[in-house]
Amino acid sequence: MKTKNSYLHLIKSAFADFARNKTRTLLTSLGITIGVLSVVLLIALGLGLKNYIEDQFESMGANLILILPGSGFTGEGGASFGGAGTVGGVNFDEKDLNSLKRVSELDYVVPIFMKGTSIESTGEKSYGYIMGINEDGFKLMNIEAQYGRILTKSDIQSGSKVGVLGFTIAEKLFGDPKNAVGKTVRFEKQRYKVVGVSEKKGDNETDGAIFISYKATYGSLNPDKTFWSLYLGVESEEAIPVAKKKAEEALLKRYNEDDFSVTEQSELLTSINQIFSIINTVLVAIGSISLLVGGVGIMNIMYATVTERTKEIGIRRAIGATQKDILNQFLAESIVLSIMGGLLGLILATLIVLIVRIFFPASINVFSVVVTLLISTAIGVIFGVFPARRAAKLPPIEAIRFE
Repeated sequence: MKTKNSYLHLIKSAFADFARNKTRTLLTSLGITIGVLSVVLLIALGLGLKNYIEDQFESMGANLILILPGSGFTGEGGASFGGAGTVGGVNFDEKDLNSLKRVSELDYVVPIFMKGTSIESTGEKSYGYIMGINEDGFKLMNIEAQYGRILTKSDIQSGSKVGVLGFTIAEKLFGDPKNAVGKTVRFEKQRYKVVGVSEKKGDNETDGAIFISYKATYGSLNPDKTFWSLYLGVESEEAIPVAKKKAEEALLKRYNEDDFSVTEQSELLTSINQIFSIINTVLVAIGSISLLVGGVGIMNIMYATVTERTKEIGIRRAIGATQKDILNQFLAESIVLSIMGGLLGLILATLIVLIVRIFFPASINVFSVVVTLLISTAIGVIFGVFPARRAAKLPPIEAIRFE
């Protein structure tokens, strides 16, 4: 009970000193606040991006196989992200599409052509994506029409100038998405009739795209008649290993092993987790620099405080306070300052994340909160102990005479 009361006395004394120096207290804790804010926000954004990417693939179901140019994924008990789909490799074409369609184990074979561009309607313009796919793409990506219809096999094979708008871009261009059906949109000097608006999926690419026949992209949009990637789908998870092997064998008749990668969804998600673990570590390290700067600020201010309160320390020592009492007092002030700064930073980070989540799925996890608060407390101890020891070792007589 005595120990508990002494701790409460230390905390009350710390707050009493803070009340006498409000501006200094605010500025001192500001460094820790910024540090905690930076760390929590960076982790939240990194975690949000990771969850966002995972959700995009999981929305297509668990039985997805991706074929990407380059050899980015090894598939050997994990994956190395060596730039699959971004550096090196081949450009897939109609021959590859037809070759894979002959693999009986595959239920869906979808060519993917994607390009970011400005999409216009009468008096309105919005940035979006051109997605060239076939009829299987709507099934594989679980895209259904909210208004109108999706593209038919006839639309795809004929390369008709018709398209399905994503919900969000239809809303931006026409106000009410259902008003988009039957209207004309323009992009890349071409005109397309909107035959449908897809259901809202909750991701920027799908909701902000216009889906057209991959054959309609042949020409100025896609003069080489190639695809960035191929998405394959099977009905059951058990069929994935065989389907993956057969797809790889089909492509090896045209390409070398290093020209492409055949990756199932589970491998891709494993790679994403590995990559974001590294990214989060780097982000935390960057944010921790702010915490260290805040710790140095606390130490400097506490040294200044010791100098200002030298006479007070001398008087307290003269009336019976021990070195331990003085040490505990200044250490308590340093720790309380750090915790106050940490809590303020956490509150601000939470408010910012709540605002950001309107546009982006940022996420704060309990682990990052606990670790950040522990680090801020540790900084209070580490950077507060040196000025606290100096205060404790001041000779009482000299301290009383200090001017």
